[in-house]
Amino acid sequence: MPDFHDVPLTSHAPEGYVCPFCGLVSGDVADPNNRCEASDVVYQDDDLIVFVAVDGFGPHKGHIMISPAEHYESLYVLPDRVLTRIALMAREVALAMKRAWNPEGISTRQHNEPAGNQHVWHYHLHIFPRYSDDSLYRQLRQPVEVADRQRIAEGLRPHLNASATRLNLACS
Repeated sequence: MPDFHDVPLTSHAPEGYVCPFCGLVSGDVADPNNRCEASDVVYQDDDLIVFVAVDGFGPHKGHIMISPAEHYESLYVLPDRVLTRIALMAREVALAMKRAWNPEGISTRQHNEPAGNQHVWHYHLHIFPRYSDDSLYRQLRQPVEVADRQRIAEGLRPHLNASATRLNLACS
């Protein structure tokens, strides 16, 4: 296990922060600042939650995020077992996207601290279906409607659940 004690780590969450991803994990999205909905969830187990992002970029709505079920603010503090589960789940989500949507490629992205463009203070990995004409990194963030997110989750879920369950058993 890496030694985190030699790196000074400070929480960047504002005072009184209510974590939207912890709310989603617990099934309580009642906080008015939480834009997540229970219908966003594609997969959940004791270690991870996989869900549709509330914001999209450009014409292709529907990227997926993976977060640990327990609250860890950043990559720096993730236990090795959880980080391994996230990496393996990222591959499973990418393959599920290929089966469900047949994108031309997949990109992943993860941010830490304000200068790293993190804005939710709970670790999360973005997984994007990619298309040659998507100009993903030139697009502005835009909200994705709840009904669209639900449709995306329902469309991806059958392509993920069997392999995600197998993955959970393999890492136990």
